[in-house]
Amino acid sequence: MPHSASAKKRLRQSIVSRDRNRAIKSEIKTSVRKVLDALSKKDVPAAKEHFRTVARKADQAASAKTIHRNKAARIKSRLSARILKAAG
Repeated sequence: MPHSASAKKRLRQSIVSRDRNRAIKSEIKTSVRKVLDALSKKDVPAAKEHFRTVARKADQAASAKTIHRNKAARIKSRLSARILKAAG
């Protein structure tokens, strides 16, 4: 346990940011799952719609440094490749 006042405050801050980061990452994973479910049902228009949500959330998380920018790019690249393969 922290003893100094600044260490106690830092602990409180890290708990808040950890919860926020977990929620953001969970939203991204849920959105990715929706895209993959739509693709498994051969519903390309729905997959494209969900992909826009994934791309937006991934870019926001990367700009806030919740996830690395390369991870956001990798998520978008892999999903877009799957969508193009299913569409074509």
